[in-house]
Amino acid sequence: MHIPDGFLSPPVWATLDVASAGGVAVVARRAHRESGNQNQIPLLGVMGAFVFAAQMINFPVGLGTSGHLVGGALLAIVLGPSAAAVVMTAILCVQAFVFQDGGIVVLGANVFNMALAGVAAGYLPYRMWSSPEGGARWRTVSIFSAGALSVLVSACLALAELLISGVKMPRHMLAVSLGLFAVSAILEGVITVAAIHAIERLQPVRALPGAPARVAGAIGVLAVLAAAFGILLASAAPDGIEHLAAQLGLAHTAAWAHAPLAGYDAGVPGPAWLRKAAAGFTGMLVIYVISLAAGRLLSRQRNA
Repeated sequence: MHIPDGFLSPPVWATLDVASAGGVAVVARRAHRESGNQNQIPLLGVMGAFVFAAQMINFPVGLGTSGHLVGGALLAIVLGPSAAAVVMTAILCVQAFVFQDGGIVVLGANVFNMALAGVAAGYLPYRMWSSPEGGARWRTVSIFSAGALSVLVSACLALAELLISGVKMPRHMLAVSLGLFAVSAILEGVITVAAIHAIERLQPVRALPGAPARVAGAIGVLAVLAAAFGILLASAAPDGIEHLAAQLGLAHTAAWAHAPLAGYDAGVPGPAWLRKAAAGFTGMLVIYVISLAAGRLLSRQRNA
């Protein structure tokens, strides 16, 4: 889902960089106005760490490709759309600069696709269809639709940006790509439902802003387990964008800045899974600290 450098034309990525900078500024101001409960600040950190860890676990979706949880809808449902967009932006920035996962000059495109449009698209069906009057069945449908729609919107935007950049895609290849992204969207919906139901066994989502520390602690433990053991089950197949790029012969240009943990490899002695787990723990810690700092800053500004 992450677009690397070299895939988009300069006018496209430059426009999206500017648009995303403005969009993130807007959602940050909204998150600043909406923040106020100090108990939500640790939740921002652990949810960011959990989504980062979950994104490291690729699952097969068919035809030699893989997908992973994007997490935009999950963040939006738990944190609210504005805070979710801020946390997702932090995740994407860390992935680009620290792990070389997604391009740096095209960072605005990835932020626009996943942190802004993806989060908004994911929150829309949940907001429209999830209500106490609708019952548990409709609420589950709304959560599933939130996860699926967030991925479909992000994927379609990525494909549209490639087409606008002049990338030639045969119709059959475009149809196959859309089909694979649809499978990823269905799996995203299923995972989002399972994650929300698991969280709600500890605390109802509507009460999460005032959740006790045990809820944040439980989510943090799940993040650690995902980073430590989930990667053992992760598929090594390329994701949809990487698979499409290989078929089209698109070249991934080197980033202008060195990524210290490129490829999610910490460079420590030992087997590959240990190096990847160490990189995952490092990334989780960085995301947690950034999300925590952002939450405290927004809350402090509001109180001031």
